[in-house]
Amino acid sequence: MDDVGSERHRSGADKRPRLEDVAARVGLSTASVSLVLRGVPGPSERTRQRVLKAAADLGYQADRTASLLASRRTRLLGVMVDIHSPFHAELVEHLHTAAEEVGYDLVLSTQTRTRDEHTAVETLLAFRSEALILLGPTGPADTLAALDRKAPVIAVGRRIADAELDVVRTADDDGVSQTVDHLVGLGHRAIVYVDGGKGGVIATDRRRGYRTAMRRHGLGAHIRILHGDNTEAAGERAARHLLDSGELPTAVVAFNDQCAIGVLAALSRADIAVPGEVSVAGYDDDTLSRLSCFDLTTVSQNAREQARQSVAAAVERLDQGRTEPREVVLPPRLVVRGSTAGPA
Repeated sequence: MDDVGSERHRSGADKRPRLEDVAARVGLSTASVSLVLRGVPGPSERTRQRVLKAAADLGYQADRTASLLASRRTRLLGVMVDIHSPFHAELVEHLHTAAEEVGYDLVLSTQTRTRDEHTAVETLLAFRSEALILLGPTGPADTLAALDRKAPVIAVGRRIADAELDVVRTADDDGVSQTVDHLVGLGHRAIVYVDGGKGGVIATDRRRGYRTAMRRHGLGAHIRILHGDNTEAAGERAARHLLDSGELPTAVVAFNDQCAIGVLAALSRADIAVPGEVSVAGYDDDTLSRLSCFDLTTVSQNAREQARQSVAAAVERLDQGRTEPREVVLPPRLVVRGSTAGPA
């Protein structure tokens, strides 16, 4: 090639349109233009058509090397979920929606009675999840912090003191406190709490909320906590214990909705009217609590907003360069339904 031809070739190469040129033509950010050109959901159809027309008019072609480098990203968010939790199922539904809106997808790994948290997390990493959204993790804080050094971790639903990772949760103690306030306002004094088990931070916070509220109302002498956990079976056992003891309270607050449903089942079999003889309240506002057969007074954790905040935290870590940990604490909301009323 002669000198003139070489110069023309170099000049043509210099004028090859870039992503920035397309962005300038349509007045959008390069990030928005990139979403359109990669076919990622999010931008409106009008925006998509404007970008594609500008790219065609300019003769823009994606750089193959950059595309290959970008393809190393999976754009997958790994989610650990307890397969037995209706509330987790609702969270996952909202997480899918929130992730799709920003061009990500989810990989799910289940935690069961025979599959522990470590195994669930390792599966997510094996599938090249870029960030981990862990629903109700129980591992030690230092273990979760070490995991965060492998991939950004968002712990959902659990308070972690001096956290070195992102946390999205509701104020569990306040949620139970609101329930006790509601029952005291109805006239109850003998209010029993069915616990969520020993050792867990969530159970500890909710138990503290019950104790604090009872003492605030001058009912410290009426504090009564029964052993339980997050299952219907635990609620049934606790209710049977109350029935067998002959000291039936006028109200029962359960650790979560599943436990509360177990309490309802046992009281129903014993022909104890709810709320006529005993009021019952749960926590989570899961899909079962809303069924007319339960009509359960409970506490909403705002699953939709927890999901949105969790995905936003992951995106901030992955795409926006945030490195400092952040905690989002959402206010819980009491949802009064037909399972609570004034004492007879």
